[in-house]
Amino acid sequence: MYKTNIATKKVGPFEGPMVVSMRPMTPEKAKIAYEITEKMPNVHGAPVHMGDPAEIGIADIMKPDYGDPVDIYEGEIPVFWPCGVTPQAAVENAKPPIVITHAPGHMFLTDIKNAELNDYLERQKQK
Repeated sequence: MYKTNIATKKVGPFEGPMVVSMRPMTPEKAKIAYEITEKMPNVHGAPVHMGDPAEIGIADIMKPDYGDPVDIYEGEIPVFWPCGVTPQAAVENAKPPIVITHAPGHMFLTDIKNAELNDYLERQKQK
């Protein structure tokens, strides 16, 4: 996961860079991944960037800000999605006296399907 130069919207004392996760894939598979995930904007949604990491402020793709580097093989490009660690970057800037958050690799799991959650959240926006 990498801190980017993509700014988040400030809310109270919380602001900071968007953190992204990266998965390398061929351009063909990246296009398919984009087409599938763009339909679910409430559950990560589409990648925010594909290709040159420098364009979003990542100087060295082999030195992530969080977690371990991932190998990128010949014919693959880095594909970046918004990451749930983004709030942690905002918390680092706000410096509250206490915060409860998640740790990478220890996410909340449920039996609700992404499509069901996305549809539910879309209905809530219409109310």
